[in-house]
Amino acid sequence: MPKTKSYSRLFGILSILAFMGVVGLLCVVGLTAWGLHHYSRGLPEYSQLEDYEPPTVTRIHAGDGRLLAEYAEEQRVFVPIGSIPTMVVNAFIAAEDKNFSSHPGVDVFGVGRAVIQNIGNVITGRRMIGASTITQQVAKNFLLTNEVSINRKIKEIILAVRIERALLKDRIMELYLNEIYLGKRSYGVAAAALNYFNKSLEDLTINEVAFLAGLPKAPNAYHPEHNTAAAIGRRNYVLGRMLEDGYIDKKEFSSARTEDLLLRVRNKEEVVHAPFFAEEVRRKIAETYGESILYRGGLSVRTTIRPQLQKFASDALQDGLISYDKKHGWRGPVSRISDTTVWMTELSKIVPPPAKERWHLAVVLRTETNFARIGFRDGTEGSIPLTELTWARSWREGQKLGPEITSVSQVLSPGDVIFVEGIRSVAEESGAVDPIFSLCQVPEVEGALLALDPHTGRVLAMVGGWSFQESQFNRATQAQRQPGSAFKPFVYLAAIEAGYTPASVVLDAPFVIDQGSDLGVWKPENYGREFGGPSTLRLGIEKSKNLMTVRLANSIGMERVLDVARRFDIGQFPPHLSIALGAGETTLLRLTAAYAMIINGGKRVQPALIERIQDRDGRTIMRRDQRECTECQGPLNFYPTAPRLIDYRSRVTDPATAFQVTWMLKGVVERGTGRTVRELGRPLAGKTGTTNDSLDAWFIGFSPDLVAGVFIGFDKPRSLGVKQTGSNVAAPVFKRFMELATKNQPPVPFRIPRGIRMVRIDAENGNLPDGKTERLILEAFKPGTEPSRNTNGVASSRDEQPNKPVEGSSRFDSGLY
Repeated sequence: MPKTKSYSRLFGILSILAFMGVVGLLCVVGLTAWGLHHYSRGLPEYSQLEDYEPPTVTRIHAGDGRLLAEYAEEQRVFVPIGSIPTMVVNAFIAAEDKNFSSHPGVDVFGVGRAVIQNIGNVITGRRMIGASTITQQVAKNFLLTNEVSINRKIKEIILAVRIERALLKDRIMELYLNEIYLGKRSYGVAAAALNYFNKSLEDLTINEVAFLAGLPKAPNAYHPEHNTAAAIGRRNYVLGRMLEDGYIDKKEFSSARTEDLLLRVRNKEEVVHAPFFAEEVRRKIAETYGESILYRGGLSVRTTIRPQLQKFASDALQDGLISYDKKHGWRGPVSRISDTTVWMTELSKIVPPPAKERWHLAVVLRTETNFARIGFRDGTEGSIPLTELTWARSWREGQKLGPEITSVSQVLSPGDVIFVEGIRSVAEESGAVDPIFSLCQVPEVEGALLALDPHTGRVLAMVGGWSFQESQFNRATQAQRQPGSAFKPFVYLAAIEAGYTPASVVLDAPFVIDQGSDLGVWKPENYGREFGGPSTLRLGIEKSKNLMTVRLANSIGMERVLDVARRFDIGQFPPHLSIALGAGETTLLRLTAAYAMIINGGKRVQPALIERIQDRDGRTIMRRDQRECTECQGPLNFYPTAPRLIDYRSRVTDPATAFQVTWMLKGVVERGTGRTVRELGRPLAGKTGTTNDSLDAWFIGFSPDLVAGVFIGFDKPRSLGVKQTGSNVAAPVFKRFMELATKNQPPVPFRIPRGIRMVRIDAENGNLPDGKTERLILEAFKPGTEPSRNTNGVASSRDEQPNKPVEGSSRFDSGLY
């Protein structure tokens, strides 16, 4: 065949092949264009990632900076890329996307390697692997779903390429490291570092960094506690990749491979336990900024709480509730186990009610006359001697205790499930040590304790009940109860504003008022039903005289009393005389804050739980102290004296009146119904409060720089018992708290303001002393109101003010102590 024909045929074949190639290429281009057009329709707007702020955790901190609570939809702490250590970034690149810095969003070579490896995986039956770059993972996590399909994968690739064109590599990495889920409720590397190792990112070791970098593939499968071998294997793989890519050297690699994976939980000392307070803060933030900001906004909230005082308050209240409860007998075991041969198994099934941290659940194994043998969930045993359960007398109708305990079997039986608390260990003859326990019981009675800084209104401690786990109802802020005689200081303050002095004399005698056909006759009585005749205001408040208080309120007019209640923000009450005895309802927070305004000299304070709030970028968006300090803007050494701050607070009463009431309340502690507190031996003042039938018991007291309020009562009001008053139920709780709070602190005297004269007078009649005076007291007077001697040299004091009738008095008598 001629060569020309051969060339022509070859040329024709090549032309056909070329044509087919062009057609094929055009088809590929066309299909690609069609695919891009088809799959690009309806894709999410990727440009939003440029300004994207992932949901981050809101953290509530105590006054000393320790963590109080965290609130989040996703446990995430956002960290800018500039603050993420280079080692962390390199570890994730080595583990997830070695060509991250150079590929355009899709790693073609990586896809090729994955295809080849997957062919082998199909043959061997292994799991298929992916080839998603970090950019693709960002596209999927932020803009797409987790659907496993070709359609989603194509969309992921398109978005990844577009993201690479729109964003810098650092921004892509920042989004990835703050969004990726790493198990243990951790979103982002910063949250994972805290939850797994209780460390910040910069404190992580290479071993720990490699472990975290290996988690995105399957966080739950590589949990060190649940699958230790798999976790270490994955960590070692990441270390190998880091070595191969030059991020670590051989020495670092060998050292990290030999280290154990040790998880660390947060130390209890690092987290403040104040659930009632934290919930109150949470509610306030949600009300102000909304739920979305609270759970997604990454706020940093500095609160006013002082952890040490909070611990003292919690211990004092719980001990007080237990003390009251033990005086009212044994209500029986928590539960019972019918078959004590399998007591460990049965005991492990019982869910106990919330109890004190040091209490343990146990089962009675056997009883003797003088002791009970008990067992615990871990199989250990101990004993309860008779002396540790003699309090557990039966509680009978009519609030009476049963017979005295002379045998353990009167209280406990084998199979009883009880709470106990370890008290000591005793060495047996065999040389073994037998732990000794006391019998415990969760109290039915509830209560609250609140502590404030009287000068700023900062809430320093708040305990709203026995257990937040059992009930989230906060009895310090939500319970509306009658304060009883704890309201009386404001009646006396109104009287002093009206011209009375602490030495003024008021008649302590029967008082009857006709309240009309609807309410009938009201006849209040003193506690103990005794009368003292003409008595000074000081004696009336020290001994909590109901009749004197009612007669005083009637004399000055209830309008004055109600005006004081409004000014001190105690509440809005009807003009009934019984309000003078504390018949109006208020909260412990409002009443304690009102006492704070007495001790601080009459300046208005608003109870504050939050000191400052910062947004996710560190900008302050709220602060408690609104005072401006122009002198704080210059150099530290520019002003020779401390900067001057203007006090914008309004006054609710004048400093002299406030001090006169303070001085009388100091007498309540020294000689009156609060004298149990006197044993602390430091300047303290306060007032007891008890309502009718002892439904509520109060004590609000203070030192010059700390005010604390205690309330105790049943949630469903019923009598606390005969003679269960504020003086012997609530005052001991206050006493214990103040004992702990002021320990090792020097006593601080009450500060006497200008406009006060301290005069020694006869304690019985309020006159200047004479030859018949048996007891002197130092009293506070405003200039011109102190007692004087008449022309005959006889001491005299202000006469009793004439009575003034008041309409609309209530028929309820509230306020015994």
